[in-house]
Amino acid sequence: MARRPRLELPGMPVHIVQRGNNRLPCFFHCEDYIAYREALHDVAGRADVAIHAYVLMTNHVHLLCTSARKGTVSQMMQALGRRYVRYVNGTYRRSGTLWEGRFKSCVVDTERYLLTCYRYIEFNPLRAKMVAQAQAYRWSSYRCNALAQADALISPHPSYQALGSSLEERAGAYRRLCEDSIDADDLAAIRAHIEQERALGSTRFQETIEAMFKRSVRLRGPGRPRKELDGTGNVL
Repeated sequence: MARRPRLELPGMPVHIVQRGNNRLPCFFHCEDYIAYREALHDVAGRADVAIHAYVLMTNHVHLLCTSARKGTVSQMMQALGRRYVRYVNGTYRRSGTLWEGRFKSCVVDTERYLLTCYRYIEFNPLRAKMVAQAQAYRWSSYRCNALAQADALISPHPSYQALGSSLEERAGAYRRLCEDSIDADDLAAIRAHIEQERALGSTRFQETIEAMFKRSVRLRGPGRPRKELDGTGNVL
């Protein structure tokens, strides 16, 4: 059966999750995180995809990005996956797959969820109890978005830029947003929509996407979405 086209449109943010095969590690040493970020910077630039937020966990990756042209997010992820696998296999003298099948993705309603997705992504290390503060984790965009530290990977989304008229104002406003924990229902919604690869947003937003793609983009089935766990049993 042919796979359905991904929900991907120019100018519309996309939340991506790519996991290690069988939830096993995809990063082993500091050099690996550096190699992945360098590869991401290169392929995102070539594909004309803006990266707004990211976190590189031990066994999975979260990205929040926007493409300028249709289909380029998928092209970016394919090129990134191949390049990083070649690096890992060559460095550690291994062979075979590194990633768990296709990456997961969902489009994000800018008005309702975008900045929440920023925080969701950057606070993964806190939820996994890897650090006590988000700024203590080296492999995320938090220091850039919240502390105004330079990160060549990051291209601020207009919703983030609207937080202030200067870099310092935007970072300060974002830090204040981060002082409030993400609502439990929003956490559940983000996890469920990325897992089912649906459109995360208001009913009006979903209706707009359905009209474009001629198919349902809402969650399937009743009940509360299940929690997603990483390879150590921590909630993602």
